Amino acid sequence: MSDQDNNLVPTIALRGRSGEVPIPQLGFGVWQVPDREVGAAVTAALETGYRHIDTARLYGNEAGVGEALGRSELSADEVFLTTKVWNDDHGYDETLRAFDASEKRLGRSVDLYLVHWPAPKQDKYVDTFRALLKLRDDGRIRAAGVCNFGIDQLQRVRDELGEFPAINQIELHPYLQQEKLRVFHAANSIVTEAWSPLASGGDVLTDPVIGQIAQRIGKSPAQVILRWHLQIGNVVIPKSVTPSRIAENFDVFGFELTEDDLATIATLNRDLRTGPDPANLG
Repeated sequence: MSDQDNNLVPTIALRGRSGEVPIPQLGFGVWQVPDREVGAAVTAALETGYRHIDTARLYGNEAGVGEALGRSELSADEVFLTTKVWNDDHGYDETLRAFDASEKRLGRSVDLYLVHWPAPKQDKYVDTFRALLKLRDDGRIRAAGVCNFGIDQLQRVRDELGEFPAINQIELHPYLQQEKLRVFHAANSIVTEAWSPLASGGDVLTDPVIGQIAQRIGKSPAQVILRWHLQIGNVVIPKSVTPSRIAENFDVFGFELTEDDLATIATLNRDLRTGPDPANLG
């Protein structure tokens, strides 16, 4: 992958401490990749051209991610790094300590720190996000965001702390399109980021509508879905440990879906989750 090819990856502007922070719209996720295996996967992703790596304390692979980044010839400025605070560490002081531990495991600076789940029954997510704003304002991270927050939770953060999170990472794929939440994001300058963008490799990859589009344009169903994410404005973080699949998931910039394609995919929503309901987790 040449530098010229890598520049094909567009960026989206996140709100930072003193201006906009560019996040590559296509990233590489490492959920469920064991620490002993994650280094090879991250190295393959970087060699393919990914410049955005998404991990979390819960994943148990921050150390392996950090080692792979450290072995790379790329500088910290060239690779956008995200990690997340887990539910057990909610609270202001607890979150600051959790960040210190994550940063130590990673062995480098963090660009984006996220509240992994709102854990509403704990009712600590506002203080947790307050700690993220402290980290941002102290220059230790570039942007502060959340995952799996609903509209009411996002609004409460804004009401109590004076600003919305810069980004909300949510489960999002053709069978769970989250249109109402995405409209709220757009109205309030919150970037939408999709986890499980391929619905964990389930039925969406064999959906006949996706298959027909893929056959017509000579691409795989996964490439069609990832291209859909990009064209509707999502940041997207597919995951794989297979080098050929890592490369395939990156090869989504030499074609475009038509407006008819986008409209057809918009009809596939089933409100079908492959992961937990944020209202009940934590």
